[in-house]
Amino acid sequence: MKSNEAIGLGRWRVVLGALLIQVSLGAIYAWSVFTPALRAAGWSKLQTQVVFAVGLATFALMMVFAGPWLARHGPKKLVRMGGVTLGAGYILASLAGGTNFWLILLGVGLVGGAGIGLAYVVPIAVGMRWFPDKKGMITGVAVAGFGFGAMGWVKLAGSWGDLIGAVGLSGVFMAYGVAFVVLVLLGSMWMVMPPADWLPEGFEPPKALGDGGVNFTPREMLRTPQFHLISMTFLVSAGAGLMAIGLMKLYPIEALTANGLSVAEASAIAGTAMAVFFSLANGVGRIVWGLLGDKLGRKRSVVLMAASQGVLLMLFTSMAGDATTLYLFAALIGFNFGGNFALFPALTADEFGNGAVGSNYPWVFLSYGAGGILFPLLGGWLGDGGHFPLAFSISGILCLLGAVASFLVVPPHHDEAEKAFSVHGFLHNAHLFDGRDKPSV
Repeated sequence: MKSNEAIGLGRWRVVLGALLIQVSLGAIYAWSVFTPALRAAGWSKLQTQVVFAVGLATFALMMVFAGPWLARHGPKKLVRMGGVTLGAGYILASLAGGTNFWLILLGVGLVGGAGIGLAYVVPIAVGMRWFPDKKGMITGVAVAGFGFGAMGWVKLAGSWGDLIGAVGLSGVFMAYGVAFVVLVLLGSMWMVMPPADWLPEGFEPPKALGDGGVNFTPREMLRTPQFHLISMTFLVSAGAGLMAIGLMKLYPIEALTANGLSVAEASAIAGTAMAVFFSLANGVGRIVWGLLGDKLGRKRSVVLMAASQGVLLMLFTSMAGDATTLYLFAALIGFNFGGNFALFPALTADEFGNGAVGSNYPWVFLSYGAGGILFPLLGGWLGDGGHFPLAFSISGILCLLGAVASFLVVPPHHDEAEKAFSVHGFLHNAHLFDGRDKPSV
C-alpha cells in the first residue's frame, strides 16, 4: 500500500490534466475572433453578443447539475461527457457554411456551453481535494488554461494560423470541435479523487469558520447573506469582464479609426489587444490572484480586485484610441478578470467548506451566467446605439459597488442560515469577527 507521501507525489499529474481540460473549455473566450467575419456575413453586433451570452448562461446553469452529477458519476466520467458535448456543439456550428445564426446559437451557445458547464467544476473540485494546503494556488493553476486557451484559439484562427482565411468559419468550427474532444479526453485520465483519508504531509485540516473547515449544504448556503454578497460581486466583476471580452475587438476598432488609423491597422491592433494582452494576462491573473489569495486572504483580495477593475473600466474608453494604452488597459482588465476564477471558488470553499465546494460553487457560479447575459447584451445594445463609453462606465461603477459588497462578507454560522435576510442576524454574525476573516476567540 502506498504511503501518503508517495501518493502525494502523484498529485501534480492532476495539474497537467486540469490544464489540458481547461485549455479546451476556454474556447468560449475566443468568441471575439469570429465576430468580424460574422459581421461581414450580415450579423448585427447584438447577434454576435447573443451567442456569447447564451453560451455563458448555459455554461453557468449546467454547472448546477454538474455538482450533484460529480458525486454520482465521478470526475472522470463527468469531464468526458463535457468534452464530447463541447466538441459536438462546435461541429454542429460548422454546418451550413458556419455562418447560420441559429445553428451557431444552438451549437456554440447551447450545446457548447452545456459541455463547458459539465466539465468545468471537475478540475477545481479534484484539485482542491489534492491540494487542500494550497487552495488559491491550485485553483488559479487549474483554471489558468481557460485564459491561455483563449489566446491560443484566437491566434490559431487569426494571425498565427489564419485558419479562418484558409478553411473558413465552417472549417475552423469543425477542427476546433475535434481538438476539444481529444484534449479533454487526454486530461480526463488524471481526474481522480485522492483516497478518502489522504492528506498532504504535515497538513492539518482546518476546523475554524472562514477557513473551509465547516461544510454547508447548498440549501444552507443559499439561506445566508454571505452567499448573496459573494454572488453579487461575482456577477458584476465577471460580467464586466465578459462584456469587455465581447467588445475588446469591436470598440477599439472604432476608437482607433476615429484617431486616423485605417480599418486594417485598427483591426490588427485590436486583435492583438484581445488575443495577446487580454488573453495572456487573463491566464496569468488566475495564477497570481490565486497566490495572492493564499497570502492576503480571499476576501481582501476580492475587494482589491473588484475595486481596481471598476477604476480601469471607467478609464478604458479614454485609452482605447491609442495602441500603447489600449494594450496596457487590455492587459490590466484581463489580469483582474482572470482573478475571478481563482478567488471565488476558493472564497466559496473558505466560507462554506472545502469538502462541499463541488456542490456549492456551481450555485455561486450562476451569478457568472447572469453577468454573462446582462453585461454583453448591455454592451451590444449600447454599442449599436453608439454609446460604448457609457457601457464601460456603468460596468465600472457596478464593480466598485461589488467591492463594497465583498467587504461586508464575514464567515457564516449554520444557525445563521435560518436568518437569511435578517439584519439582526447579520450583525450578530459580524460582531464575532475581528476583520481578519478569522473568528475572534
